[in-house]
Amino acid sequence: MSLILTFLGKGGVGKTSTAIAVAKAYAQHGKKVLLIGQQADFSVILGTEVSRGITPIQDLLWAVQLQSAVLLETYWEKMKSLEGQVLKGSFFKEVYGQELGILPGMDQALALSYLRERDAENAYDVIIFDGAGDLSVLRMLGMPEILGWYLRRFKQVLTGSTLGQAIAPFVEPVLRSVLQVNSADDIAQQAGAMTDVLVQGQEAVNDPQRVLGYLVTTASASAMYTARYLWGSAQQIGLTIGGVFFRGDGLDQTISSQFSPLPVYSPDAIRVESLQTVPAPRPVSFDLARQQVRLFLPTFDKKQIKLVQLGPEITIEAGDQRRNLYLPPELAGKQASGAKFQDSYLIISFA
Repeated sequence: MSLILTFLGKGGVGKTSTAIAVAKAYAQHGKKVLLIGQQADFSVILGTEVSRGITPIQDLLWAVQLQSAVLLETYWEKMKSLEGQVLKGSFFKEVYGQELGILPGMDQALALSYLRERDAENAYDVIIFDGAGDLSVLRMLGMPEILGWYLRRFKQVLTGSTLGQAIAPFVEPVLRSVLQVNSADDIAQQAGAMTDVLVQGQEAVNDPQRVLGYLVTTASASAMYTARYLWGSAQQIGLTIGGVFFRGDGLDQTISSQFSPLPVYSPDAIRVESLQTVPAPRPVSFDLARQQVRLFLPTFDKKQIKLVQLGPEITIEAGDQRRNLYLPPELAGKQASGAKFQDSYLIISFA
């Protein structure tokens, strides 16, 4: 498994340059690093022409520029090669990857799939992902949790509803014939395998030893505001922000205090040892002894937060972001009895 890093900040503050500097620092530290870029000018900033394949840059450092059309074509051909093992007939043989267009949101799904494959190869110690846009990166990393919620909720709704009971006798035989499975248990196992993949992805994003984000900013008011907004948004997908890279002049105590307790780094003097120590608070922690859930939500205030509990899940709405938090078994059967906002933490207590 690799350590996956990404960088968030306002456009033009130097996120790609910072990602490259951190990648080179890790490589010089003896780590095998893969740098993944989505930006159109990625090769220009890197100073080396990067093809659609993985390109060696220097000792222990490789780079690749993602192109959604190429990824879509590759994954489509993989799916066609597997359909004979799963499906009866060849439903997709007349559709070619070169013909397919990119649907909205497909870029993130393709990038996440590529990132997951490279991680599973265990060929790199560090994978650095330089995305095309900050909110798209957060949506990409939030996909496992969101898709997991949809899978759980709609499965529950269809199973327990009159509609679900009515269509089950018709849907199940179709699924059996198409998927070549023998029973409803086989169908459930395939759905369970998909759930397992999503849970693994969510656990990785929530683990700062596996996935970590960094903010990049300058002293300008708009860059500072954007970085703080992205910091709060990252918490809502469970991504730990490990620190801030400050570019340019003008860093003082007032600016540093805007990101407390995060450490502030200079991209001109990167020490890998300090990056490997993560003092930042994790987005979610459970205090089972006190029967509490603690959510670190910097940049938000109490008026911007809304809570809804439905069974073992709590939906936290903060600003323009929502998170569906699945409670651990020790709290799943309890009702939230109160919530308070204290020192950037939302503390939810259970009866």
